[in-house]
Amino acid sequence: MMPAARESLLDAAYTALARGPWPTVRMVDVAASAGVSRQTLYNEFGGKDGLARALVRREADGYLAGVDRALTGPTDPRDRLTAAAEWTTSSARDNALVRALLTGCWSERLPTPALPAVPSASAVPAQRRADGPLPSPADFVVLVRDRAVAVLAGPGVPRADTADLARSCELVVRLALSCVAAPPAGNGVADLVRGALHRQPLP
Repeated sequence: MMPAARESLLDAAYTALARGPWPTVRMVDVAASAGVSRQTLYNEFGGKDGLARALVRREADGYLAGVDRALTGPTDPRDRLTAAAEWTTSSARDNALVRALLTGCWSERLPTPALPAVPSASAVPAQRRADGPLPSPADFVVLVRDRAVAVLAGPGVPRADTADLARSCELVVRLALSCVAAPPAGNGVADLVRGALHRQPLP
């Protein structure tokens, strides 16, 4: 299947989830909405569990891609980390799957795929990746922290020389996640991050 068709199916599944709980989402409706046969949907994802894992994987990847964009925006490292924190809270606010991935709180209306890898016999490389391990909240802390360190430290900097920067980046990630769980009012995320970074060593 063409990647565009796979994306259309995932878009259809995401739209169906926005309209009702995952247990009520029917494969036949997802296929019809994407304009493909139900057999094509099963060939691509293997079943509803495979579709759920692929959907969750896509939303996780989309969140991390947004982190990368935020970190490569402004020139000031504090502004970059603030942008990443704001992206984290806005993504979690607007996307229930991202919120569940970041917090580990999966409601009954969401698909709840197991985070460990599942056996995969799929011939589709993208599905084999989706059938692999899905990131836990602790994994996201490490993934975002390490992305931030790599961008802010620059290439070729020894890991030992980035320990203070890594602690500052992890502080921001954990602060952002606390704001996901208990959103501050107004411009609170940016103010909290800038306040926390005021005395932190940054490049």
